Formats: sequence, C-alpha cells, structure tokens
Amino acid sequence: MPSFEIVTHVMAPPERVFDISLDVDVHTASMAGSSEKAVGGATTGGLKLGDTVTWQARHFGVRWRMTSTISAYDRPGCFVDEQVSGPFKHWYHAHFFRHHGHGGTVMSDVIEFAAPLGPLGRVAETLVLRHYMPELIRVRNQYVKQVAEAPFTAG
Repeated sequence: MPSFEIVTHVMAPPERVFDISLDVDVHTASMAGSSEKAVGGATTGGLKLGDTVTWQARHFGVRWRMTSTISAYDRPGCFVDEQVSGPFKHWYHAHFFRHHGHGGTVMSDVIEFAAPLGPLGRVAETLVLRHYMPELIRVRNQYVKQVAEAPFTAG
C-alpha cells in the first residue's frame, strides 16, 4: 500500500494551523484547481471529532465523490481523516502539528492509500497516484500556510 509524508513549516502557532487545517472553507479554496467542494455532511466551518464531509471534485477529467470522517482529534497536536466511501480502496490521512522555534509549526501529513481494482489499481498507484497525490497535498499545504501566516488578531 502506498504511503507518503509531506512536511510543511508554517510561521504560526500550532493551534492556528490545526484549526485552519480543519476548516472546510479553507480546504475548498485550497483545492479550487480541482473544483473541490463539500456537498454533504459538514459543508462549512471547522470540523471536529466524528464529523463527516462528502467532497466532490474533478481529477483526471472525472468527477469523484469521497465521504470522509474525522476519526481522531487531539487539538492542537493531531487529527485523522479517513475515507468512509469513495474512490479509494483505502484512504487514511493523519495530520500532525508540533511547535518549532519562534512560534512556528511543523505540519506533517502522513497518508496511506490504495486504489481499487486489484492489479489495475496497483498500476494506477505506480504510474500516476504516487506522484499526483503528494503534489495535491503540497498545493493544499501551501494554501494552509498562506492563510495561517496572514496577519491576524488574537482574541
């Protein structure tokens, strides 16, 4: 089963980065390139333990739907989203947030996934998904970083 980790350094406190990472509206904006939007479950605002979202997006010219749930939640250290139904045989995405010097955060995304369709799915994993999926997460994380590092007022 393919897995990968993406590490992003953000100059904002972990609590802020954690909350932004769970915001449906931020996620939607970060995935504008694939026209991703929430069409079921929690469709706006911040997610919490047990929430589900059905996402609709267009990848490779095909419209996809994936319902995921927040299966673990420990603010501000980590949360996990897992596919309940959708295009993958398996999707597990753990998000970790830890302090690093001068008020910043190291954000780590650890993802495990498996394509459906047995041997054909393994070919898709090897030829396409093992490159496409990390890039998709990098794009999302750069948007999260941009939002988190924007000036804000505490309160």
